[in-house]
Amino acid sequence: MQGQNQQQAYDRGITIFSPDGRLYQVEYAREAVKRGTPSIGVRTEGGVVLLVDKRINSPLMEESSVEKIHKADDHVGIASAGHVADARQLIDYARRDAQINRVRYDEPIAVETLTKDITDHIQQYTQVGGARPFGVALLIGGVDDGEPRLFETDPSGTPYEWKAIAIGEKRADVQDYLEEHYREDLTLDEGVELALRALGEIRDELTPAGVGVGTIDAETGTFLELSDDEIREYLGEHELLPEADEGEESDETSAEDEETEE
Repeated sequence: MQGQNQQQAYDRGITIFSPDGRLYQVEYAREAVKRGTPSIGVRTEGGVVLLVDKRINSPLMEESSVEKIHKADDHVGIASAGHVADARQLIDYARRDAQINRVRYDEPIAVETLTKDITDHIQQYTQVGGARPFGVALLIGGVDDGEPRLFETDPSGTPYEWKAIAIGEKRADVQDYLEEHYREDLTLDEGVELALRALGEIRDELTPAGVGVGTIDAETGTFLELSDDEIREYLGEHELLPEADEGEESDETSAEDEETEE
């Protein structure tokens, strides 16, 4: 009982270390990330893929209102896992930082520089009293002079660079799949397929409305978010669509063929 009371004393303040060197509020923020729907990032030779699980909990919810992939600048995309409201605050910070860099230096901000600016901002909330840490992790993907880059941010304010990474719910299962199937020479399309198959390891069904995909092409250096129709094509091509959707797709194809013949 005494040990429990002692822990409660240390986890009430963000600025107080426990005797064993832990910041409990930061650890609780990491738990919030683990409860979030997964996001996956894959770095390929052709660019960076960001994929998110946009789980819809009710048929009454507008699908477009679930935002987990964001454009931070023309060459940078960000995916999140954890508290959506916290993610929105950090996305706004990232967009301001990117625009300030363009105005001040007349050039796009480097992906690593943007990531470290964001993590510096996050880290301040682990040192200053009166505010809690951000309960969200971000995947920041972009292109610097034709070189794809992929970073993860942690609630502690630590940046990590990855070749492929998963954050959010069931991270370990998705990460195991990525480690087993990732290759250095993946194309951008193969990166999308890998991310979809990795998410399929923990999801019973993948639907265009329940998945969000963004890519940053290394050649053009531009961020693009895929439409539902484009995602449907990927899912159908790799036989990841539910049987009901496959039936609908074949019906649509037959109808189009009949119109063409007429």
